[in-house]
Order: sequence, then C-alpha cells, then structure tokens
Amino acid sequence: MSNDDLTHENFDFRGFDVPDLKAVTLASSSDGEQSKQPKTKHEDASRNRRHGKKKSKSDARSKKRAGAGKTSESFDDYEDYEEREAVSKADKKASKDRPGLFAPMTLREVTVRNRIWLPPMCTYSSFACDGRPTPFHYQHYVSRAFGGFGMVIVESTAVAPEGRITPCDLGLWEDGQIDAWRWIVDGIREAGAVPAIQLNHAGRKASTGCFAVGYDGQSVPEEAGGWPTMAPSEIAFGGLRTPRALSVDEIHGLVGAFAAAAGRAVAAGFQAIQIHAAHGYLISQFLDPLSNERDDEYGGDLTGRSRFLVEVVDAVRGAVPEGVPVLVRISATDWAAGGWDLDQTIALSKVLKEHGVDVMDVSTGGIMSGVSIPVKPNYQVPFSEQVKAKADIPVTAVGLITKPKQAAKILAHGEADAVEIGRAALRDPYWPLRAANKLGIPSTEVPYAPQYVAGAY
Repeated sequence: MSNDDLTHENFDFRGFDVPDLKAVTLASSSDGEQSKQPKTKHEDASRNRRHGKKKSKSDARSKKRAGAGKTSESFDDYEDYEEREAVSKADKKASKDRPGLFAPMTLREVTVRNRIWLPPMCTYSSFACDGRPTPFHYQHYVSRAFGGFGMVIVESTAVAPEGRITPCDLGLWEDGQIDAWRWIVDGIREAGAVPAIQLNHAGRKASTGCFAVGYDGQSVPEEAGGWPTMAPSEIAFGGLRTPRALSVDEIHGLVGAFAAAAGRAVAAGFQAIQIHAAHGYLISQFLDPLSNERDDEYGGDLTGRSRFLVEVVDAVRGAVPEGVPVLVRISATDWAAGGWDLDQTIALSKVLKEHGVDVMDVSTGGIMSGVSIPVKPNYQVPFSEQVKAKADIPVTAVGLITKPKQAAKILAHGEADAVEIGRAALRDPYWPLRAANKLGIPSTEVPYAPQYVAGAY
C-alpha cells in the first residue's frame, strides 16, 4: 500500500501496522449479526479454481433443490437458501428505494444538491499566520464546488489562536476575520454547493509544525512562533510538548469561543456548521478516558467526559439560526484498548440528536500515536452504518472512498446518507462529474456549471 493510501484527512496513518479488518470487533448490528465483508464467495471461487472446479450458481441451486428432503439437514439447507433469497430480494428492493449519489438532501432549511461532500482537509496555508484565508483557499474550495460537490466543508478553523493545529491554520476567533471569508463563501454558493465550515480547537495537538514553518510532526518552539498548549489533563500526545490542564472557567470560556466562531461563520455566509470532536483534538481529548483523567464534572464517566461537547453543541445551536444545520465529526473508535469506542459513540450520538445535531460525520482514530489501524477501502464505513442504525441519525461515511461504484453502493446498502470524498478530490476537483459519467447518469441530471456544459462527459 502506498503512502497516498495511508493518509486520511487530518490524520496520518503512515508508519502504523495494518491488520485485517476482521480483527476489529464491532458492536452487533440491529438484527444481531456483525457487519461482514463480502469475502466468502471469493474464497470459495479461489478454492474451486485451485481444484479445477467451476460451478455456476444455478448448478449449486439445482443440487440443493435435488437434495432437499433426503435428510432433515439438507431440508434445512434448502430453507436457509430460500430465506437468503428472500432477504436478498428485500435488500435489492430497499436499495432501489434509497437515494442515490445525486439525490438532494434537505437538512433543516438547507437543501444540498447531492450526497457527494467534500470533507474538511487541512491545507495549512494561512501563511501570514493570522487565520485569514487567501486566494489559494478561494481556488481550492470554489473549484470543488464547480466540480459538483454537494456540500463543501472548509477545513479545521480555529476558535481561538492557541487552538490552531499549526501556526498556518485558518481561524474565526475575531470579528476582523469575517470579511476575509465572504468572497470564498459567495463563490461556493454561486457554484451551487452548500458552504460549511469545521470549527476546532486542537488542545494538546496544537502548535505543531507543517510544510510552511518546518518542525513537521513536532511542537513548534515559542521562539519560532509556537505557544504553550492546553488539554483536559496534563498528558502529552506522543513526543509533543506536555499541555497544562484547563480550569473549569477556561472550559466555559472555550464553550463561548465555539459559539462566537459559529456566529461569525453565519455572518460570513456559511450555511452549515461542523463541530470537530474527532481525530484527537480538544473535544476528542475530553471524550477519551485515555486523555481525560479529570475528577470534576468534565471527567469520569461518559456523561462527564461528553459534557464539554454537549455544552458546545448547545452553545453553537443557540448562536446560529434555527434553519442552519449543525454537524459533529466524531472518531467512532480510537483503536486503543480502554479508549473511546463504538458503543460510546452510539450512546453519545443519541444524546447529540436530542440537542439539535443534524448529522454525525463518522471517522476514526487520532487520540493515540503508534496504534494499529486497519486501513483499507471502506474501513470506516461499518462504523457509520452502526451509528446510523442504532442512533437513528443521519451520517456521512469517510475512509478511502475513491471510486464511483464504491460510493454508490454505500448509499444503496443504507450504510450512510452521504459520502465524503477526500484524497480523490485533491487529485480531481471534478470527481462528482466524472463519477456521474462512470455511473451512466445523463449530463443533464448532473450539476454542471453553464460555462462547462460544452465540455460535459
């Protein structure tokens, strides 16, 4: 597997072992069966080829029917076959009834033109280190909007200067930054996409290096533009500097910082707000018992560890108009024993739904360095499927989704309500238009800008 296949949005998996996904234990699905990869028939086909056998499906079915009635065991086999056929037909019918990649999706008062979304991916390109976007960001985001994406979610944007992942992160921590965003937001909307923004505080993973300032993968020294970091507890991430623990008053202040940043985002024209509670950043640090050892109301059990996020959601929900959707990006597991997991994610998602969250953006990882993560196509999709089914909330799926048919099947199987195309979108800003052509969808049903219709596939 190449390095390109081992990086995922804000989280870098390079250097980790990649075990088989079968080794990962998932919570049971609603019917009591675990999610399974479609592997058995391929193994059987491979085995038959090795032994010089080649049997068609009809041969196998005929043999089962011919043997039915000889023994109770074979009769059971026949009944199992009939049951599987019925389930298969029901699945196919359900797939036809489910929305496709290019079906619109309405969230509160916002209608997204399709279900192919651009996830937030850090570019570390606010080179003046003032949190303001640049012409690069205009080109980057507006080109993807012209490329047909339904929702364009702008990368991690800090709610406080000390909450930046790197000195070159974007920000909305002061009113003076609002105007710098308007032309980008207007460009996204004029191209037909819904502009959304991810609000974040990096906590103990703040003040790290990037290609623009150096110190990649390290804490940036204060003399080079870095700053002291903060977290729920004084526990460092890997080799980064040790943070100081936040006081309760500081936590309350950060809740207000998220709300204020959300208000500024709406003033700039953003139509949806995403709260970053994944990938080991501050909110994720509060959620995970491996990084939160507090003994006050913001630590301890699940209720205590999720209190900060719930308060942030309530504050953001109260700071934006009722018609503006609020999304939460969550790491469904941190792939570490004793840490955050799927069951806690499902329980929290149910709570967040009650507090006005409209969509859960389900990702994984980021709280611990050096853990083993089973990176492969669709490796995070089973988590979104479980959250959707058990928390009864709309979800988006991410994780090495790169091919049109792959993305379409995720929706057809009911595993997510929208898919997010990350790395593939960096390679091809017009991925949705190309996908429509691959799927045989007429160009008249695809979001081509009038200026580009002459070049339609």
